[in-house]
Amino acid sequence: MILLELYQPTPSAYQDPAQDNSQPRLGDLRKTKLTLVQINQLRKLNDVRQAEFKERLERIQTQYSPPPQPMM
Repeated sequence: MILLELYQPTPSAYQDPAQDNSQPRLGDLRKTKLTLVQINQLRKLNDVRQAEFKERLERIQTQYSPPPQPMM
């Protein structure tokens, strides 16, 4: 868990329980096939995660970067 998750609510678009209909049943031998809509949702979620990761990296770099040298 990330510390920021304690103070910021999680976005509601990460998981939609109404869309989760992939419960395997006895006798299901094949993998479930992803629809184009599901693949597009996964791509969008991946893009959001990458953007959030870059923002976190920028905050960490500014937080732990050495202080600027004083001008003389």
